[in-house]
Amino acid sequence: MSRVDVVVPCYRYAHYLRGCVGSVLRQQAVDVRVLVIDDCSPDDTHEVAAALAAEDARVQYRRHDVNRGHIASYNEGIEWATGEYFLLLSADDMLAPGALRRAVRAMDSNADAVLTYGREIRAAEFSFDSIGDGPDGDDRVMSGAEFWALSSIEAANIVPTPSAVVRTSAQKAVGGYRPNLPHSGDLEMWLRLASRGSVARIDAVQGFYRTHGQNMSTAFAGLGDLRQKKAAFDSAAADTDGRLGELAVTMNQAYRAIALEAFWAGSGLFDQGHVEGCEECLAFALSLWPRIEAWGPWRRFQVKRLAGPAVWKACRPMLHWARRLRTGDRPIAAQ
Repeated sequence: MSRVDVVVPCYRYAHYLRGCVGSVLRQQAVDVRVLVIDDCSPDDTHEVAAALAAEDARVQYRRHDVNRGHIASYNEGIEWATGEYFLLLSADDMLAPGALRRAVRAMDSNADAVLTYGREIRAAEFSFDSIGDGPDGDDRVMSGAEFWALSSIEAANIVPTPSAVVRTSAQKAVGGYRPNLPHSGDLEMWLRLASRGSVARIDAVQGFYRTHGQNMSTAFAGLGDLRQKKAAFDSAAADTDGRLGELAVTMNQAYRAIALEAFWAGSGLFDQGHVEGCEECLAFALSLWPRIEAWGPWRRFQVKRLAGPAVWKACRPMLHWARRLRTGDRPIAAQ
């Protein structure tokens, strides 16, 4: 029976930890080991983790003397893992019933597969028993190049993190998470792995992602997030060493997607009166995709840009009224 080592980094999530670990221990048809890493949490993570380890020999526990940050904890988990397969599972998330069985089946059936992922359920609260362990569906196995192309369409992380089970030998071959990519490390890691094998997408809910105000993914946004996305693609591309052939088209597609995000972010900042932030976003977009200057929304935006936020804000009601009148949706006052 294949073993899956599930590393659970935990910082200030003691109130979620038991549910997370329980969702792993209740997986069927696989041999599991849970490796809890407490990053010097100020709450009662130590007490909860120690109790879990005492209750079940499959749970092992380490605690840092000082807080080292999530990247260091992730990389420590990679070094610790020895099972055939590996998963990083945040302490506030959970696995779905049958998730590891399906992931192991997919990789056992496809020796070239280095990564599997499936769907996730996002909610503030959930339980392991909220969905049943349904029948296994068909997996879609794609080449590394296909995965790169799919990821570049919107320059987004298409892998729900609680569902990402990795072949441990491949994980150790690619190495750990990049310290300079604290906010796009997952995206870069999946791309790096995909340059070394195929990726299986499982047609099932594989994990639960808990939404709350402390999620790291919601604590970082704006231009900094877009710069991190670009850096993730650049870093992963530099690591391929030609294994995927020519990546120019894929990278250009990713740059275009990031540029469009930067443009719309800048447009939103302009409407809020943040001209300096808007100009930074537009400059970044132009540097990634120079042809954006010929794009219709970019050209139309120049009118707003020349007018300035104050004038544009004053003119917007009149322009909105004129647009409705032109399209036949006449305002009531004009009828």
